[in-house]
Amino acid sequence: MKRRHEKTGRRQGVQLVTLCISTSMVLVLLGLVVFSVQTSRNLSRWVKENLTVTVVLGDEVSAGDAKQFCEDLRQRPFSKGVSYISREQALKEQTAAMGSDPSEFLGMNPFPATLELQLQSDYANADSLEWISDELKNNKKVADVAYQVDLMDSVNHTLAKLNILLLVLAVLLTFISFSLINNTVRLSVYSRRFLIHTMKLVGASWGFIRRPFMQQGILVGIIAALIAILVLGGAMYALYSYEPGILRIITWRELVITALAVLAFGLVITLTCSYISVNRFLRMPAGELYKI
Repeated sequence: MKRRHEKTGRRQGVQLVTLCISTSMVLVLLGLVVFSVQTSRNLSRWVKENLTVTVVLGDEVSAGDAKQFCEDLRQRPFSKGVSYISREQALKEQTAAMGSDPSEFLGMNPFPATLELQLQSDYANADSLEWISDELKNNKKVADVAYQVDLMDSVNHTLAKLNILLLVLAVLLTFISFSLINNTVRLSVYSRRFLIHTMKLVGASWGFIRRPFMQQGILVGIIAALIAILVLGGAMYALYSYEPGILRIITWRELVITALAVLAFGLVITLTCSYISVNRFLRMPAGELYKI
């Protein structure tokens, strides 16, 4: 009898370990989806705010007037940042890039003074750019406004499709993960179906019978979530070690939200699966226990 109890205990221990590992693997995938959805939003904002609108100034605009114009633009709600590039600086940069000084054979500096305007992400779209461009062109200091509208539209379109893809993937993965974890939990409860029936015969309430299984579900959910968080944290650290600049897109906010989401998913899924599986055997007549 003692040996039988030890064998049963070992079998239940193996099932518990298997349940924790399988659940943590699913939670890693879910965590990656949650993390990707958040970082795609940050990536979208970062890309939009790094697209530049070039404001070409007239030849008669002095350096003082240009700098004052910069200050005025910085106060506008659509402005993320403005930098002034003088004619001399533009000539110096182009000379370094081309390897020769174009003013030597032209007899003049062909480059105008410009302002490099970065927009707030909410204004980095075709409609907003159109009225911002019209407003800037109405200023007497501005000779022309240039921006890559095709690139802007391409970025917005690509990121929109990426968000839809991630949303569909999250829904499918949630459904698949629920099915996998539910089957694993059901196998764990199945091995104790006769114990459930015995407790019913002695008059135990359904709530009393469910309690240890729900407690086990909480334990499994927490352990699996912690394993998944450690795996995801290790992956993020490896990514940071390879590319430190990733911190421009990934912040502590995304990491904390991902960890909390993984913990919440782990608890909700394991508790729900435990509740459903135990209720299935609670409703099952005694004769059916030998047929499954």
